[in-house]
Amino acid sequence: MTALQTRLLLIAAALCAGLAGFWLAQQLDRDGPRLASGTWLPRPKLVADFTLTDSSGRAFTRRELGGAPTLVFFGFTHCPDVCPTTLMKLAQVRRRVAVARLRVLFVSIDPQRDTPPLLGMYVHAFDPAFLAVTGEPRAIAALAANFGVAVNRVPLPGGDYTMDHSAVVFLTDAAAHIDAIFTPPFEVAALAADLRRAAPHLSAAATT
Repeated sequence: MTALQTRLLLIAAALCAGLAGFWLAQQLDRDGPRLASGTWLPRPKLVADFTLTDSSGRAFTRRELGGAPTLVFFGFTHCPDVCPTTLMKLAQVRRRVAVARLRVLFVSIDPQRDTPPLLGMYVHAFDPAFLAVTGEPRAIAALAANFGVAVNRVPLPGGDYTMDHSAVVFLTDAAAHIDAIFTPPFEVAALAADLRRAAPHLSAAATT
């Protein structure tokens, strides 16, 4: 084999490898980003219709949930540790990651105690841009079930109670689809990196 033929074979092999790599990248891109701290859903799930009330007393529906990427977390203001820790980390993530119009929505699972004004004061202590909603118990229960969040009221001595719930953060897109799920332990750097990976896919996911 001449030197020219060898060179041509090497060029052809490199071209084939490049095309194969491009094809593989396209396939991986079609499947969504690879997340380190969460799971990208193969098929985005449309959030069911709902009507709740935001911290200003205005109606908050699926239409308001849409329009921008949103990190959704279910919790309650009397939560001793998991909720404040998670909200603190989400505030750090929001400051660290440059995802256009990224929002954080806190959904109260304790409407008996979490009034709209209290919710507003609570979430704004972590980030003034945070959103919070409450509402009728049935509406909250239906939305929690739609997201797959387990909620349980636990009686305490003396007549008080606390709330057990799934400590999961959901990523929704601009069309109110659930695209990704993040589970504890939440690490700010890993979550921020995952959101940067997910950002280019959010608009595409909204149309599927």
